[in-house]
Amino acid sequence: MKKQKSSQNPNIDKNLIDNSNKILTTNDGVPIHDNNNTLKAGNRGPSLQQDHIYFDKLMHFDRERIPERVVHARGSAAHGFFEATADVSEYTSAKFLKKGTVTPVFTRFSTVAGFKGSTDLARDVRGFSVKFYTEEGNYDLVGNNIPVFFIQDAMNFPDLVHAVKPEPNNEMPQAASAHDTFWDFISLMPESAHMIMWVMSDRAIPRSLRMMEGFGVHTFKFVNKDGKGTFVKFHWRPKLGTHSVAWNEAQKISGFNSDFHRQDLWEAIEEGNYPQWDLGVQLIPEEDELKYSFDILDPTKIIPEELIPLKIIGTMTLNRNPENFFAENEQSAFDPGRVVPGIDFSNDPLLQGRIFSYMDTQNYRLGGPNFHELPINRPLNGKHNNQKDGFGKVDILKGAVSYFPNSKMDGCPYQAMLRGEQGFESHKEKIKAEKVRERSDSFADHFSQATLFFNSQSPEEQDHIINALSFELSKVKEAKIRERVLAILNQIEGKLAKKVGDNLGLTPPKELDELTLKFARQNHPNYPIKPKKQEVKKSEALSMKVKDGEGTIETRKVAFLIDEGASKSSVDKMKSALEKEGASAVMIASKVGKLTFDDGSTTEIQHSYLTEASVCYDAFFTPEGKHVKDLAKNPDYIHFLNEGYRHCKAISFAKGAEELAKKAFIEKDAAVIFESKDDLHNDFIAAMKKHRLWEREKPRKVPA
Repeated sequence: MKKQKSSQNPNIDKNLIDNSNKILTTNDGVPIHDNNNTLKAGNRGPSLQQDHIYFDKLMHFDRERIPERVVHARGSAAHGFFEATADVSEYTSAKFLKKGTVTPVFTRFSTVAGFKGSTDLARDVRGFSVKFYTEEGNYDLVGNNIPVFFIQDAMNFPDLVHAVKPEPNNEMPQAASAHDTFWDFISLMPESAHMIMWVMSDRAIPRSLRMMEGFGVHTFKFVNKDGKGTFVKFHWRPKLGTHSVAWNEAQKISGFNSDFHRQDLWEAIEEGNYPQWDLGVQLIPEEDELKYSFDILDPTKIIPEELIPLKIIGTMTLNRNPENFFAENEQSAFDPGRVVPGIDFSNDPLLQGRIFSYMDTQNYRLGGPNFHELPINRPLNGKHNNQKDGFGKVDILKGAVSYFPNSKMDGCPYQAMLRGEQGFESHKEKIKAEKVRERSDSFADHFSQATLFFNSQSPEEQDHIINALSFELSKVKEAKIRERVLAILNQIEGKLAKKVGDNLGLTPPKELDELTLKFARQNHPNYPIKPKKQEVKKSEALSMKVKDGEGTIETRKVAFLIDEGASKSSVDKMKSALEKEGASAVMIASKVGKLTFDDGSTTEIQHSYLTEASVCYDAFFTPEGKHVKDLAKNPDYIHFLNEGYRHCKAISFAKGAEELAKKAFIEKDAAVIFESKDDLHNDFIAAMKKHRLWEREKPRKVPA
């Protein structure tokens, strides 16, 4: 007989609340008519400050964690600079974007769902936020490594995060979306379809923070000196290329080194391998706002680069690690509402909500309204106003005046307009609309761009998406949730839905579930609405597959698998070839300490097969020498090599070591290099530049 649950505490039992069959209300008990849309001036207009239901919901949400960030809790950061390299004065008056200007920056990368102590390699969105310390004040470009988002309106943000966080009854699982509550939410939100394709792709398990793209996600505005506005999308492109790890590899890295990304970033900067990203923009004239099949204000949509190519306008370099993790990383406060003259907001309803929420969160999390006086958040050009009180006040402002206007201090600090100087002015925009809690039907196409993303992937990348969805949904206990998600996948791409369904033993429904349609029709009464004809069917920029001639092996770590009696000459030749390309060699042997080469010279070994893991390296080389016989009998060496093979990495063998391939169940392919058959050094480097030979996964002959 099942034992009855009991809290063994009458005070707790007295406060237990059952929400079954109850109408949704505010914290004051007021019934809520629409919990999906913020109050706007017109269904495409700006959100209104009088939306007390939204503010009530978000202010509660922003105060749910003490003192850890609610989302983006686990982060790594670095200092650096941004150099503007193109003339964009036609579009924006922002001084830090004037060609040749160098601006200090502080950049924070983060996972989203996990707590501060979670692993770096969770399947998750990555935050990518940059604070520019400009001469006109601080500008925060707060973004992610994925250019779209799960939801269209900020009203749903707390619900999304609650769904993906550990389930509240047992606080499991940590830093993972593979559970019922997340997919229950997604199955009822078809607007999430595009984002799900990205999150289930390899973009969600990056090889390094230095090797992932960044996006502003929303559409913003550039405003020039004449007050003319231009819509803009921001993109960060890594100089090292955009790369991922294999899913099996990500799981193992989490076990061997949960700080893998943090350590990788820190060590690269300490060693002088400064990561760099180009900043690109897509510029959309105001008159083209409604030109496309999608709505540029919809945060679940991209603008394909085939329609509007990227214009590179500058480069960011990160060259200094923080001195104090807490004072800099943890106390840094990013806020999309912090803009400078020349940059402004669009009416994207998710962005409009974030403008409030981030400021409110930082105010709460950092102990009061003066968090901007912490050194990491302080503007370099100083701040001057009459705000003299509040928790955490550091500045000591002289005088008796704490108001404006005043005459006691000659009206100071003065408004820029009074002396003909440039200050921040919101872009003038005509608004004629009814006050409504609705959503524009131009936001109603939820599947076309999800299809575009899937069709733009290489066959191997498509397989990874299928496998990721199959893994995630296999962890969902409620069959009805799985079926609703499969119905959504069927709207995206039939073969995708079928393959995932086959892996789950389910036939994907052809039509969306009635419950899903019911929720969709709350936003769009006539849903489904026939989508407009798409301008682009495939977009090359959406695939991470390395194009011929474009790869690099800079900063890659190559494991040299050796033991007593290894050939010093064989080691030195490969080491020299790799270092010329910017890669580094790491010696790994049976034990740490002194190792003797075949010529009698010695080296100190820091890593052994027993204490290291193949997943922490990018490629593998076994030199020739007397050590080959010992390696053939070493199961840790065999496993090390075999696992690297399974994860599709480049592997090379000098002539006398080629027999070891069979011992590790390694078959010859384009990324397995034999000195007797290939150009050992050049072919190995060429295979590494491709990042991975993902085709190797297909036969699944690898036993590791």
